[in-house]
Amino acid sequence: MARIKIKYGQNEIEIESKDFYVDNESVDQVICNLASFVKDSSSNNTQYEYSYNQSPKTPEILGTLDDAEIHEPEFVKPTFIDKEQVRSKMQILIRDGFFDQARTVSEVVAQLREYGWATVPLDVSKVLTSMAFTHELQKDLQEKRSYYSAVKLLEVN
Repeated sequence: MARIKIKYGQNEIEIESKDFYVDNESVDQVICNLASFVKDSSSNNTQYEYSYNQSPKTPEILGTLDDAEIHEPEFVKPTFIDKEQVRSKMQILIRDGFFDQARTVSEVVAQLREYGWATVPLDVSKVLTSMAFTHELQKDLQEKRSYYSAVKLLEVN
């Protein structure tokens, strides 16, 4: 799955799809092309101009961006994370909306792998149980399987 998100001021473009592929050689050009469509509302809607020159002297765009990552799970061996790191990775999954649907431990392990992290399923299970105990996640039991989802807040009128 590819996800590219570009934000300038109030405006933002995010593309997430399983229908297209961006490789390491073309990702800079894709980012430049997307960025050219984003307008910054703080500068009177002036469109930014970007050009893509693939020369050895031009620094990679990803190197100039904060929090930029490239991960191609089908080509890169996932990085092993230990049990102390699992909770912080769960927070990323929560933030990205992964737990908007109820998920099993095996689905969580598979999603972590998609993000480029490998871990022991038992460690994931322990962290999910702990997060359910502290009400960070909601735990439901269906057909003798545990499912974890984002906590739904009740609105009282």
